[in-house]
Amino acid sequence: MAAKRDYYEVLGVDKNADEQTIKSAYRKKALKYHPDKNPGNKEAEEKFKEAAEAYDVLSNPDKRARYDRFGHNMGQQGFPGGGGFHAGGFTMEDIFSQFGDIFGGAFGNMGGFESAGGRSRRRQRRGTDLRIKIKLSLKEISEGVSKTVKVPTLVKCSHCDGTGAKDGKAFNTCPTCGGSGTVLRQHQSLFGLTQSAVECPQCHGNGKIITENCTFCGGKGVERREETVSFSIPAGVQDGQVLTLRGRGNAAPNGGVNGDLLIVIEEIKDPQLIRDGQDVIYNLMLDIPTAILGGQIEVPTITGRARLNIPAGTQPGKVLRLRGKGLPSTDNSGRGDELINIMVYIPEQISDEDRRVISSLSSNPRFTPDESTKTRIFSKFKHIFE
Repeated sequence: MAAKRDYYEVLGVDKNADEQTIKSAYRKKALKYHPDKNPGNKEAEEKFKEAAEAYDVLSNPDKRARYDRFGHNMGQQGFPGGGGFHAGGFTMEDIFSQFGDIFGGAFGNMGGFESAGGRSRRRQRRGTDLRIKIKLSLKEISEGVSKTVKVPTLVKCSHCDGTGAKDGKAFNTCPTCGGSGTVLRQHQSLFGLTQSAVECPQCHGNGKIITENCTFCGGKGVERREETVSFSIPAGVQDGQVLTLRGRGNAAPNGGVNGDLLIVIEEIKDPQLIRDGQDVIYNLMLDIPTAILGGQIEVPTITGRARLNIPAGTQPGKVLRLRGKGLPSTDNSGRGDELINIMVYIPEQISDEDRRVISSLSSNPRFTPDESTKTRIFSKFKHIFE
């Protein structure tokens, strides 16, 4: 199976391209590879779909941000897809219904139906998506976690089986379309006069006319209910990342497919540890004797506490490393470290006796850095000022 091409490469734009540039680039690609212009050309059809997939992601700020961060691995374990299309997994119907408006009618009004060899296929209605926020601690992010939440959602009406008709039976075949849900329309496109199946204006694609509405849902075909949803969140997710549970959103009015449940990750700020990608940082304040003499101390980690050896003569700003004590990557490529940033506590107030002892050290050459020592220490921090 061929590797997916970079979406920016597909549209021929750079990564800093603005919304209008991306839209214009997609329009050019779509016109070039449009099926009406390339009849029977499977390669052109695939390029047409590939361009639509790229535009679906890059034209949406949330999807684009996730793509810039995770690439084609936008969908995580247990959450297929990143919220966009999948190459080969969507039809011309999807493209025309979602993006047709940017062509100013150049593609004609597909009306939510796909024409293929003179036959038409009715587009399924789709329910709206739901969005919930899940707060996770660093420990939960480190290990992965299962959650069960209650979500207010629209479900298929139990009294009419989602049809909107009384008892699920009070409807007749649509006289306009004969039950097909479609009517044929001719229209002028960039490629000449074309004919396509469009949604029936009387039954709106249902093929049936309700003669008496369901008394429970009022003909909508849905009712509100609180649903219990269980799911697993993989280890290593990022703050702001959106995971998708397919088909767990709102039911579609009068039948169709459910929308999706979008789960937004919110990382709970740890009181001691700072996240930096897969690494975590802990600022350790040492007393002067320990910094000079060295020793063994305990430091907090994501999962508990760990012993850390402090070498004698540890300088402020030195970074010690606890390997493997950070966070895992979402693609199981490894785990980060815990970085211990050393600071040394200098007391602001001292006694006369303290002053006498400290003053006596000032004449000791071991407590006064020479030029080579200054250069060596400064070189470690030079990058901070560059």
